[in-house]
Amino acid sequence: MIKIAVTGASGRMGQTLIEAIEQTDGVVLGVKLDKGDDLSAVLDQFEVLIDFTRPEATLDYLAICLSANKAMVIGTTGFDDAGLAIINNTAQKMPVVFAPNMSVGVNLSFKLLEMAAKVIGEDSDIEIVEAHHRHKVDAPSGTALKMGEVVANALGRDLSKCGVYGREGIEKPRDRQTIGFSTIRGGDVVGEHTVNFFMDGERIEITHKASSRMTFAKGAVRAANWLQGKSAGLYSMQNVLGLN
Repeated sequence: MIKIAVTGASGRMGQTLIEAIEQTDGVVLGVKLDKGDDLSAVLDQFEVLIDFTRPEATLDYLAICLSANKAMVIGTTGFDDAGLAIINNTAQKMPVVFAPNMSVGVNLSFKLLEMAAKVIGEDSDIEIVEAHHRHKVDAPSGTALKMGEVVANALGRDLSKCGVYGREGIEKPRDRQTIGFSTIRGGDVVGEHTVNFFMDGERIEITHKASSRMTFAKGAVRAANWLQGKSAGLYSMQNVLGLN
């Protein structure tokens, strides 16, 4: 039985994670933590930590897990380049699953996007539209950025150079080599992402809509279960699902 620690336990995602653990065979809730709780004081109560909090808190938890030889599942988004480098370097010494979206459906979408980009990407204008609830603070979402990265990599492009994140006023005609992002925030939208491939005479849309946080929570618990016995390394949900 794998004992799991959940951070941000009183938040919406934390509560959903706890519910998902209770519904999953082979795992049990070892400890739940909220802001101000000391992770170092409960290291004997879990094997894997699941974290969906904020970047600065996640990096603190990561350092503690490394010192205690624990595994970690990271669903937090909004890391800057320095934070991403810390995660990558730390994962060389401990097992970590890090994904901007833990949903099985979203990760299947990544595979479909790779296929579409290779077949029609050079002949299309690519635009990514994402919508989330009013409380989400990072934009574009980590999932939208990952979708853009998947498409860009399939086309041999660098997203940091071809990504366009806002349009206003009079602009030049659209450059087909760019990948556009549009962000919507409002209400209680759990998460919606659409990648549009606009071609002359037709277009293809690959869309994922989440109606419940449970889809992310179940994916994270599945990742925690999968980490059992894994060696040090930085893993993605593609690894967990056997899609790569």
